[in-house]
Amino acid sequence: MSSIRTLAGEANKKIGQEVLLKGWIQRLRTHGKIAFFDLRDRSGVIQVVVTDEKILGQLSDLSIQSAVEFKGRVQKRGEKYINESLPTGKIEVEALSDFKILSKAHALPFDMGGEVLNLELPTLLDNRSLALRHQQIFPLFKVQEGIVRAFREILQERQFTEIFVPTLVPSATEGGAEVFKVDYYDYKAYLAQSPQLYKQIMVSVFERVFTVAHAYRAEPSITTRHLSEYVSLDVEFGFINSWEEIMDLAEVVAKGILEYIDKNYKQELNMLNVSVPVIKNKIPRIKLSEAHEIVFKRTNSDNRGEPDLDPQEEQELCKWADEEHGAPFVFVTHYPVSKRPFYTMPDPKDPELTLSFDLLGIKEEWFTGGQRINDYEMLVNNIKKVGGKEENFGIYLQAFKYGMPAEGGFAIGLERLTKDILGLSNVREAALFPRDMERIDERLKEIQQKEK
Repeated sequence: MSSIRTLAGEANKKIGQEVLLKGWIQRLRTHGKIAFFDLRDRSGVIQVVVTDEKILGQLSDLSIQSAVEFKGRVQKRGEKYINESLPTGKIEVEALSDFKILSKAHALPFDMGGEVLNLELPTLLDNRSLALRHQQIFPLFKVQEGIVRAFREILQERQFTEIFVPTLVPSATEGGAEVFKVDYYDYKAYLAQSPQLYKQIMVSVFERVFTVAHAYRAEPSITTRHLSEYVSLDVEFGFINSWEEIMDLAEVVAKGILEYIDKNYKQELNMLNVSVPVIKNKIPRIKLSEAHEIVFKRTNSDNRGEPDLDPQEEQELCKWADEEHGAPFVFVTHYPVSKRPFYTMPDPKDPELTLSFDLLGIKEEWFTGGQRINDYEMLVNNIKKVGGKEENFGIYLQAFKYGMPAEGGFAIGLERLTKDILGLSNVREAALFPRDMERIDERLKEIQQKEK
């Protein structure tokens, strides 16, 4: 037998062979002179059967989640014991010898052996390091990895350059008071609300850029769709002929991500019992004013004239798009100047509105984007209008002072995308270690009590 480790996902190709396995015990079932346990490693899960008396004795005092290694033989399962839901469901490994406990787990604070982890969200987050190991949670983050991988591949295929931008910034990117202030030596600094200004600068260097960056919003509210720290997938590109080119690319990215996940993450989707929505037709594009009218006609809820959509309207518009266009996706365009950041291009046909859009997906906003102002003087004036100081945007304005083509882009919230694709009820479930008004790893009240 080879001393080289075999992963669970490789065992299908080694029926009849002896292998060395390493991993965590995910479930354990003992029945006198025979025991079964599920072994989890980075490739998946495999069932192990134990009849050896010595190994049975070692298992009798062992908690699940203990890390082990052992030698065993791969064999086919009996016909009536096949588990079609597992890629390894037609085989099992008989543990033979050299069973080693690499790290014994302490008694668990809750049951980790069931298919469903029945915990309230605060308890789940309080025990995040352990709960992440459960089969209904860790696949979420494999899918999330796939979203980012698809995002990168789609853009790299179109000659976009990936850039890496700073988190510490000298001023508020989007304006407003919802920023985290930072003591930076003897100076003031802020955590970036988005990578927006830096990706615009880099359009003048590489023309087409994207980034995967952390962003921070000090919003004094707790909802199921907002985080204080999130991952932003950002795109920006220049030499556009029309602002609608930006929506064209956003549609390509949205469709591409969904298709990539459906094709490459079937095991995780099966574990989560989730199917990915399909966008077969062109995503409809409607103005904000039209969106309000649609909602009014469908629900009699009258928000006509409001400068934005509320969550109920977003959900209703996705239902409308699903019924009328075959998928719950719709672009809403032409938001008022007052509701968009200072760098957003006004519509020449109606300067009170902007050449901007939100892509609503499944039930809420997924993408936000539009054309940017590329005129230096206009940007300076807009910064002053929102109460900013020109000197705080020196590096940013420099890029526009020395030649910036017509350009635009969009941003995507990774956790919200993950939440909606997988049908989660709270965006915190889609963040490995969520930050909000009440929590930084642990609940902030508990941290304060410990410090006292």
